[in-house]
Amino acid sequence: MNTEIQQFKTEFFKALAHPMRIRILELLSEGEKNVNELQAILGSEGSAVSQQLAVLRAKNVVASVKEGTTVIYSLRDPLIKDLLIVAKQIFDNHLVNTISLLEGMRGE
Repeated sequence: MNTEIQQFKTEFFKALAHPMRIRILELLSEGEKNVNELQAILGSEGSAVSQQLAVLRAKNVVASVKEGTTVIYSLRDPLIKDLLIVAKQIFDNHLVNTISLLEGMRGE
């Protein structure tokens, strides 16, 4: 595989490697939001949300548009929503397998 593609994938997944960034992406998959909206939903300080948005922006995962004094954030690529759905399905599959394993162990 092309080294540049591998590097892109590595950097992309690093950008996703934080619980708040994942939650921000989930919220943005529902539609555009500004920092204040994200802060209110996340119940987090604005500076923490802004820091995580800066990481996502630097990795080109989210886009931002300034409207007056407000910055509106959105997913740069709508396929990110699909990626989050697939990640949840993978998690669910692992959870089902773990539950089955535990049930099997209890039956022994």
